[in-house]
Amino acid sequence: MSIFSLFEVLGGLGLFFLGMKYMGDGLELAAGNKLRNLLEKITANKYLGMLVGLVVTAVIQSSSATAAMVVGFTNAGMMELAQTVGILFGSKIGTCMTSVLLSFDMSSIVPLFIFIGVIVMMFVKKNNYKYYGQILAGFGILFFGMDMMSGALKSLNENGMINDILSSVNNPFIGILLGTAITAVIQSSSASVGILMALALSGAIGIDQAIFIVYGMNLGACMPAFLSAAGAKRNAKQVAILNLLITLFGVIVLVPLTMILPVSQTIAKILPDSAAAQVSASHIFFNVVNMVLLMPFSNWMVKLTQKILPYEEDPEKDKMAVEYIDNRILTTPPMAVLACEKEVARMSRLVQKNYNRAMIAFFDRDKDSIDKVLDREKVIDYLSKEITDYIVKINALDLEDHDRQIVAAMYSAIQDLERIGDHAENIVEYVRTIIDENLTFSDTAMGEMRDISDKCRSLMELSFAMFNAQGGSPELIERIIQAEDSVDDCKDDYKQNHIQRMNKGECNAEAGTTFLNMLIDIERIGDHAINVAFAIPNRQTGVITAAV
Repeated sequence: MSIFSLFEVLGGLGLFFLGMKYMGDGLELAAGNKLRNLLEKITANKYLGMLVGLVVTAVIQSSSATAAMVVGFTNAGMMELAQTVGILFGSKIGTCMTSVLLSFDMSSIVPLFIFIGVIVMMFVKKNNYKYYGQILAGFGILFFGMDMMSGALKSLNENGMINDILSSVNNPFIGILLGTAITAVIQSSSASVGILMALALSGAIGIDQAIFIVYGMNLGACMPAFLSAAGAKRNAKQVAILNLLITLFGVIVLVPLTMILPVSQTIAKILPDSAAAQVSASHIFFNVVNMVLLMPFSNWMVKLTQKILPYEEDPEKDKMAVEYIDNRILTTPPMAVLACEKEVARMSRLVQKNYNRAMIAFFDRDKDSIDKVLDREKVIDYLSKEITDYIVKINALDLEDHDRQIVAAMYSAIQDLERIGDHAENIVEYVRTIIDENLTFSDTAMGEMRDISDKCRSLMELSFAMFNAQGGSPELIERIIQAEDSVDDCKDDYKQNHIQRMNKGECNAEAGTTFLNMLIDIERIGDHAINVAFAIPNRQTGVITAAV
């Protein structure tokens, strides 16, 4: 009989995990851009950050996932250490939401949630409604798994099997170690607290034991952040350390208080009829009191973290590495899209710098500038490949339709950006020939080249500004179109002018050919720049503007 009850426990646990994943993923997908917009508004205000962390964790149903996500954001350069402290505090309170939901007795209507959720997922075509169905189904499966676990555990408890195992947990420190170990393995405090609630419902464990296990579970929930920070930059490792310090100091302060003050007895008196609610209350007590006591000292904890692991900033900006995209944040699709946007925006800045440097190389006949352009072009090519690979990974995720449009547009944009980089490389190769062959141009030719170069530079600045802003005013759009037309007109006019100079013998054939090739490359740079300008959807309207 015991072995079959154990199978029931395992089956219930599997359903519990499945339900938690379904519900968390559904909530996250339903939030979509709202979640991303919320995270974009994070400031250095730690109290605002705390609210953000609370809301985000309540959505994704895991403080461990939030902490790991923050590690990824920091590693990607999207967040500073001081900005993370409030989010980490908030995430620890937000994770209590799951335990609050599980504390209610909904066993009689849980099958209805599952039925409605599955019907919506199967027969509704619109993605947003499917996500709501996923939330309902996940919610129902979560409760069904917990009921199954608690029933099987009650059967095992009647045989004295669980009491024998948990007899040593009367020692608070063993309880903390047990809770830490369980959550470090499961990597979710919400899930481990749910299991503890099932044990409490079966009568296998009381609040006096459970409260210290809950403390340990909060400590064990710090493990995913450390795993996420493995191989990351030092600033990301700092986030993992800070996350641990917040919970560790909380355990150090609250364990003696809990042993001295009648905390568990008070919780039992307030909630005498629900063992699950008592466990949930102890989870809330730890995280809320921890926040109240330690939040005023958060700046000190940030400084302590920086002393434990000092961060050495790399001054090299154009290094052969991605700055924003990170596999760690693929678990949060909206933020992965945002990171990709930032990386493409960075690529656009490097492309613009390379074009400007290429023209400096031409006008100044500067060999050092040639080398800088060629070195940066390698970075641009590297970014093109890495971003493309990342976009492939993003496309495999569940995305909102608007985010999927943005990803497709970014893929198009990086092709144009990479081609601009190639044309800048062509220009410096012409410059190398000009220097090696000592080719000269008339003052008129140099003036024309400077004019079209400046117009193309202005076009790139306007185009990339619109690209990075994901939209522009009608006036900006008109300026971009006029700038591109101006570059095209200059190319045609200056081409004819230079052919006339060649016919008159004012310019030799080799210099003339080089001049004409440069005009073509600059004009093509303009074409690619305007493609970039109109590649990204306007976030305000959600409509992709047709390329001109």
